[in-house]
Amino acid sequence: MKQVFIVGAGGFGREMLAWLRQHPACGRDWTVAGFIDDNPDALASFAMDVPLVGSVDAFQVQSVHCFVCALGQPVVKRRITDRLRARGARFMSFVHPSAVVGERVRLGEGVVICPGVILTADIEVGSFAAINCAASAGHDCRIGAYATISGHVDLTSRTHVGAGVFIGSHAVLAPGVRVGEAALVGAGSVVLNPVREGATVFGNPARPVREV
Repeated sequence: MKQVFIVGAGGFGREMLAWLRQHPACGRDWTVAGFIDDNPDALASFAMDVPLVGSVDAFQVQSVHCFVCALGQPVVKRRITDRLRARGARFMSFVHPSAVVGERVRLGEGVVICPGVILTADIEVGSFAAINCAASAGHDCRIGAYATISGHVDLTSRTHVGAGVFIGSHAVLAPGVRVGEAALVGAGSVVLNPVREGATVFGNPARPVREV
């Protein structure tokens, strides 16, 4: 039986523990063995029955181990997963049983699909992207690697989210809109026009706040 370790012991990691335990494969094909986090006190304020087993660099990867990424910030997600993969870590893609996944939906390595997500048809989700609770993506959407789609986001048809993008909760992308790599879309924004690479946009309609 595989031992699954949650990478990140923050809020998303604690949520991830619950989602993993709700999967029918938990206890049958794999068991949750612990958290990995560089902050040794990350779980100190919580009564947890799953331990924090160590830091990213100190953890000894073994063939029986499998990992799930529970980090929200795309830059941090890329850095931490790269460090573990360089030592042979293999990440599972997780789809919560309550998610609705249509036909011809392709998921990369290490993707996390949380409860209540709807992915309709002909969608590509890049490696280590995370789609949080009750978000949805319409047909022909493309979501880049390491992107984080927060809860209740609506990616309508043919939208394109670049690698490393962060989209805040309840944001809406109009059909066919493209969001460039490493951009940030603020919570509640309605995106009607393309977003440049590295830009931060906010509002209804969404307008640039700053560019990197």
